[in-house]
Amino acid sequence: MNDLTQNANSLLAPALAHSRYLQQLFLRHPNLAEATLANIAQPFTRQAMEQALSNLQGLDDHALKQHLRRLRQAVMAKLISRELAGLATLQEVMHTISDLAEISLSSALAWVSQPDARYGQPIGEESGQVQELIIVGMGKLGGRELNVSSDIDLIFIFPEDGQTTGPRKISNSEYFALISKRLISLIGDISDDGFVFRVDMRLRPFGSVGPLACSFDSLEGYLLTQGREWERYAWIKARALSGDEAGLMQLVTPFIYRKYLDYGAYHSMRELHSQIRREVARKDKIDNIKLGPGGIREIEFIGQVFQLIRGGRNKNLQLRPTQAILEELAQQGTLSHAAVAELQEAYCFLRNLEHRLMYLDDAQTQMLPLNTEDQARIAHSMQFADWAQFCEQLALYRHRVSQHFEQVFVLPPDEGDAHPQAAIWQSAQDGDSSDLAALGFENPAEINRRLASLQSSNRYLQMPDRCRKRVDSILPPLIKVSAGFHNPDATFTRILDLLEAISRRESYLALLAEHPQTLKRLASLYSASPWVSQYLTRHPILLDELLDFRLLEELPDWPKLGKILRQELNDLGDDTEAKMDCLRHFQHAQIFRLVNQDLGGLLVLETVSDHLSDLADLMLTVTLEQVWQELSIKHQPKPQFAVIGYGKLGGKELGFASDLDIVYLYEDDHPNATEIYAKYAKRVVNWLTALTPAGHLYDIDLRLRPNGASGLLVSSIGAFSQYQRESAWVWEHQALTRARYCAGDKVVGNAFEVIREDILCAPRDLEKLRFDVRTMRDRMLETHPAHPEDVKHVRGGIVDIEFIMQYLILAHAKEHKEFCLNTGNIALLATAAQQGLIPLNAAHLAADGYRELRRLQHSSRLNGTELTPKMLLPIQPQLAAVRLLWQTLFGEHIEQS
Repeated sequence: MNDLTQNANSLLAPALAHSRYLQQLFLRHPNLAEATLANIAQPFTRQAMEQALSNLQGLDDHALKQHLRRLRQAVMAKLISRELAGLATLQEVMHTISDLAEISLSSALAWVSQPDARYGQPIGEESGQVQELIIVGMGKLGGRELNVSSDIDLIFIFPEDGQTTGPRKISNSEYFALISKRLISLIGDISDDGFVFRVDMRLRPFGSVGPLACSFDSLEGYLLTQGREWERYAWIKARALSGDEAGLMQLVTPFIYRKYLDYGAYHSMRELHSQIRREVARKDKIDNIKLGPGGIREIEFIGQVFQLIRGGRNKNLQLRPTQAILEELAQQGTLSHAAVAELQEAYCFLRNLEHRLMYLDDAQTQMLPLNTEDQARIAHSMQFADWAQFCEQLALYRHRVSQHFEQVFVLPPDEGDAHPQAAIWQSAQDGDSSDLAALGFENPAEINRRLASLQSSNRYLQMPDRCRKRVDSILPPLIKVSAGFHNPDATFTRILDLLEAISRRESYLALLAEHPQTLKRLASLYSASPWVSQYLTRHPILLDELLDFRLLEELPDWPKLGKILRQELNDLGDDTEAKMDCLRHFQHAQIFRLVNQDLGGLLVLETVSDHLSDLADLMLTVTLEQVWQELSIKHQPKPQFAVIGYGKLGGKELGFASDLDIVYLYEDDHPNATEIYAKYAKRVVNWLTALTPAGHLYDIDLRLRPNGASGLLVSSIGAFSQYQRESAWVWEHQALTRARYCAGDKVVGNAFEVIREDILCAPRDLEKLRFDVRTMRDRMLETHPAHPEDVKHVRGGIVDIEFIMQYLILAHAKEHKEFCLNTGNIALLATAAQQGLIPLNAAHLAADGYRELRRLQHSSRLNGTELTPKMLLPIQPQLAAVRLLWQTLFGEHIEQS
């Protein structure tokens, strides 16, 4: 052996010094040593493996086994030599071994699937087609992350039951069981040349006692009725290596990934990890670098728990390789970039160490060696001076992994019994509210009654046991948290409404139980605004947003968010209902983030309205795109069609619950354009307004279209222009002052803007204009009297300011083109003052009044409070200034409301 080592080229020396397996291999096969050295500069490619197995005609099973094992020896020799010479990366090693497994399995499958004179071919009883065995690679094989001496976890599936065509007919199940046994023998039997891969079939349905191969129907039935949580975890990395991969994944994906956010996965994964830890401890394998503390399995679990939780709604998380999923979690902000960097570094270190442990004797082991000779080999091959230095670095990596694992899988405090307020919940039936009074609740007897009512309700008593335990653990800290706010009763009862609404949704209860820190964030929102509490109770999926406060405070990047939304929709294929739900989930999440920033004082009202208007534009744009894709009668790739926003949407003054005033325009010479676009517009309205399980997007008002409710749903640019010039009422021109292109074809949008400017700049009889505007205001007062607490209709309020500005635009836009810019009433008031059309002081007071009136209106809706005349007292000077300005412009004195 020493002669071999001494004579070896320096490139082979590190591998020979480390690996007893390689030393013995080269002694038995000197030509292999020469071939390895001659080609050590290049990786062992997939093409080279396929070439080595390309000429198998005329062989028997024994000869094929020898070919497969000799190929493995060549691959292992080069891998060990390249990696320990510093020529191969971890990715090369994992991918090369995975290539070897895939090609070996493919060759073996082709071999055992050759026509059999006795049995013939397996035929599906439904399709009548020849059936093909699907080899499913599980675990590291599925993720193309195999280690160098790994077993391979396989499951054998075939699409349809049926029987074979030969003279000796057998069922497809029997047929595929026979060829599966032969395939396992070809790959896994140990001969003088060793083995190719050890094959583990225990992950198949029913485990070791289950059939060796099963049909799609059998697999689906098993997963639906008996599939366990750990099997969801196992199937994450599953990959079809042959046959109908699309059909298989369509069947198993709903089992792996839930449509909802599955926070129950924390509990399941934590239990599985605890079971593994107990097994490791029982077998005294604490130094197992895969299963022990801070080991490879913990890194895998960190990535996979987020896949189980979010993968059903986020297709980007349906990845197989561990390193890829960690990187995706960093990109999405689920894990910090710093945390992922540490996990990636530890993963590479541990996987490289795992390979060096296996290189020693080609043994499947992840245990650190106990003898000093092997310890020295490991330390040297890992580039450390000695074992002690190596162990110090290993301990650091394992400590970091354990820290990150514990942060993700932190056990929620077991406070159902131990929490100081647990007795309040447990003894609610006793009627004693003294502890609630001591905490500061204003009506403790009523709070206690609510608790007792929940405790005795069928809703609570008939909950699944796990849900009831979740509620029991949530309520005591919730009582404590609610008591810390200025309105504890309202805060607590609002959240109690939420708990009752989600009481059978274990995932949402799990979120609150697993992340008790969210209760304080939740309570602060429920304390601040009944509107927000009702919104969140209607859409509990938004609870997920509470987990990452950075997202809640991050200003929206609408182009970036639009790309994310379009990708999510694209991943849903042709599922219209899922796409409509996706749009709603996206919009609700953005509104929730904006309202959180609003309540937190991070945004002024004008910025909130801008963002809400930008969100509406995005939702309209994406909806137009999606509906056109699905329209059966479309005649061109993109519609020549646009959405025009009026009112609050047009003026970019949307609130959180505003409806959308829109008009549909098109410019298209196709003879059926009106029919096509009318159908298109109806479908768009349905997508926006339909109530789905995820809620609805917007209420839509189309009454501002030409001829109102009696007019066509869509108008051509020519017809719209003619109507505006020849038939429109003055109030319709007033509405045009706050209109803008929002979504759709920009050419049509630009054509609208030209028409709008022409209409606004048209010459007018000012006396008649004043009369018409006054008349319209009087008609509005008949249906909406000017009550002193009504910020919109009070004299000198929002409507009067809007009418003043609309009159000024229609009267003077011809001379002052700045009035055609849709910059909002506050900016337009300043423009009017600069042009000398109204006094500067009046413009300032009107702008201040308008801003404060909108703030009061906005605050009233969020807080669920009724406005009173007293609340408007501080802005009486502003209201008076607007009334005086009205009198100046219209010659009409208006009294204070």
